[in-house]
Amino acid sequence: MEKGNLIEFRLQGERRLAVLDRPEGKKNWVVVDEQGQSRTLSPKQMSYCLDRQSYQPSDLPAFQAEVDTYLDPSSLEVAWELLSEDGESVAPEELALLLFSDSTPAQCYAAHRLLCDDKIYFKQKGDRYEPRPASQVAELKHQLEAEALRQQAWTAFLERIAQALAGTPTDWDSSDRSHLDALERYATLGDEAPGRSAAHDVLSALNRPLTPQGAFDVLVDLGLWSPHENLFLRRTQIPTHFSSKVLDVAQRCLTNFPPDTEPNRLDLTHLKLYTIDDASTQEIDDGLSVEFLEGDRQRLWVHIADPTRWLTPGDELDLEARRRCTTVYLPTGMTPMLPPELATGPMSLNAGQTCCALSFSVILNPDGSVDEFSIHPSLVKPTYRLTYDDVDEMLELGLRAEPEIAAIGEWAKIRHRWRQSQGSIFIDMPESAIKVNDDDVTIEVLDNSASRQLVAEMMILAGEVAARYAQEHNLAIPFRHQSQPELPPEEELLQLPAGPVRACAIRKCMPRSEMSVFPNRHASLGLDTYTQVTSPIRRYTDLLTHFQLKAHLRGDSQPFSSEQVQQLMMSVMVSAKEAVLVERQTCRYWAIEYLRRHNQETWQALMLRWIRPDDNLGSLLLEEIGIEFVWRFPRSMQPGERFQVRVTYADPREDSIQFQEVVDSPAQV
Repeated sequence: MEKGNLIEFRLQGERRLAVLDRPEGKKNWVVVDEQGQSRTLSPKQMSYCLDRQSYQPSDLPAFQAEVDTYLDPSSLEVAWELLSEDGESVAPEELALLLFSDSTPAQCYAAHRLLCDDKIYFKQKGDRYEPRPASQVAELKHQLEAEALRQQAWTAFLERIAQALAGTPTDWDSSDRSHLDALERYATLGDEAPGRSAAHDVLSALNRPLTPQGAFDVLVDLGLWSPHENLFLRRTQIPTHFSSKVLDVAQRCLTNFPPDTEPNRLDLTHLKLYTIDDASTQEIDDGLSVEFLEGDRQRLWVHIADPTRWLTPGDELDLEARRRCTTVYLPTGMTPMLPPELATGPMSLNAGQTCCALSFSVILNPDGSVDEFSIHPSLVKPTYRLTYDDVDEMLELGLRAEPEIAAIGEWAKIRHRWRQSQGSIFIDMPESAIKVNDDDVTIEVLDNSASRQLVAEMMILAGEVAARYAQEHNLAIPFRHQSQPELPPEEELLQLPAGPVRACAIRKCMPRSEMSVFPNRHASLGLDTYTQVTSPIRRYTDLLTHFQLKAHLRGDSQPFSSEQVQQLMMSVMVSAKEAVLVERQTCRYWAIEYLRRHNQETWQALMLRWIRPDDNLGSLLLEEIGIEFVWRFPRSMQPGERFQVRVTYADPREDSIQFQEVVDSPAQV
């Protein structure tokens, strides 16, 4: 190398040209670029040297302009085709002769540039370049074409993102789904989300924070998510949509009824049948009748919807119900266990329609214990669809036109007293219904009215009868049981105020109810054997019990063995626990959001119990909305003490709420 030689070097990855000016030490050189800036480089930092001519820094712009005229990457393909036949390697100077029929300094440097930038045809080996095999060239071309298409799709995606963020209606392309899915996963799962880097790429391109909240905000701004998107639900395995395959099966059931496995159903269409539910209930799975017999005897009928009329064990609908295991009820709506076209249609006990049912016939003794019972696949025709308010009014007025309601109500009271005599434990805690309609949040405290007690007692009665039948005939079904709780001494309970405070103290001692294929006592219900059988449209264990009962009633073998029932119970229990958790989390979210929106109001609070007295941590009940919160009390209180609070901070997304006690100021004299 000599003074005046043109060299190439890299500065922060960018290619630069300079001229050798003078040696610096034994090996280094001081070079000057076209802007007159000098720097010291070692030979290793120089990626190319033209030593056949002397240059001045001022010559560099013209030299670069001449080089640019030769930089046609497509010309390399011609050279590759010529050289690949013999596998000959080539130096930049030789390539210049091959491409340009000359080897001027500008042409040699242009050949060097083409070879350095080439990613397809040649690979460097020392100072020379070898042609790649044809198969490798074809694969590299394919990869580059695919990358170009990906980059094109990425650019188009960002353009659509910009349109959507600007409020312009946007038709998303199918290729956008992977980017949007990455954002959704990151917003939902945070740093544990798979493919987090893909979400970061989108957020970086939008200059948004690389955080789960940043991803959440983008999805809201795009109109793809609500500001109140249910992340609790998204973090679970609970399906929110039915597959097209399942929907097709449901549609075929509606248009071409499957054969009924019960050709000899008991015709009970002559009975007056009442369904009693909340006004918003869509899946109507139970109804009640009473039959007046000779000798002033009465037969109670509990009619349960028969969805197994429309499906069989192991078919597409049954497997889908197993996978979902339960209908999930949220303030914003429900996620059904079975396709709604069936669940709210022919499977439900809809008024005025002839419906398939599983009917439980029961004659009670005067004390409320069961005297006689039988179970029948049946045909029924619901007469009235009533709400709880309707029935409460009918019971209060004692309507003579509907003596059946009064009779059922009286038996419900007798039945309740009998269960109390058997040791049942009744916990009367407030229950709330939170509803969200078009972003309007309402909370209603559900009174434990006579109508609700009536329905509850009849459902418990059907559960006892189903369990007794299964026990007598050695059927494997999901029996429910609960061990006897260790309650505080009665004198200790009586010292607590009656109502929620005392009920809360009892609830704290109650063990969880469990399921087993073996019958056992259910302590809080006061029953020696019990199962849930009255909600087969929305609870898979009830559906499973229907399969087993109906098979035995028609003389068939059990569709599920004891081991299979046990396995199904274990699977369903896991999914059901997940569903219950989502329901609780979602209700709590909307309760906090409701209080956030009403942060100027004062609420009546009831001190329920201490959780950690040393830390002043306890539980309070907001009586107007029937919802409990854990709170660090600012002063000493006794369970049962009432006081007023106001919300000082509420953030449902953070699951955080803070209260402040409101103390009335003394009256001014």
